[in-house]
Amino acid sequence: RVFTTNNGRHHRMDEFSRGNVPSSELQIYTWMDATLKELTSLVKEVYPEARKKGTHFNFAIVFTDLKRPGYRVKEIGSTMSGRKGTDDSMTLQSQKFQIGDYLDIAITPPNRAPPPSSRMRPY
Repeated sequence: RVFTTNNGRHHRMDEFSRGNVPSSELQIYTWMDATLKELTSLVKEVYPEARKKGTHFNFAIVFTDLKRPGYRVKEIGSTMSGRKGTDDSMTLQSQKFQIGDYLDIAITPPNRAPPPSSRMRPY
């Protein structure tokens, strides 16, 4: 299951709590060997505004925390419309994505700088 935001930030973990999920779900069928660039292309099919050159896509895996109740997030990489990047060929499998995990994609329009890394965020 894939969830997106268009404000450049990932969803808060409490949005995934108690069986709830964010309302911004995208229906994407893909494989474990899908690359971040391929996933970017699928998102751009649904959101034409994300096709603008310079749009930034930041990918994170949201998974159940086995040590305590709730979810954890792990940022795995980013891509940009119209530009080659080092994370383009990264696959879900290479980042330990498992069936049942969620993919959270923070989309930042080209006219706004992406927010700082999640390590700086309070959650």
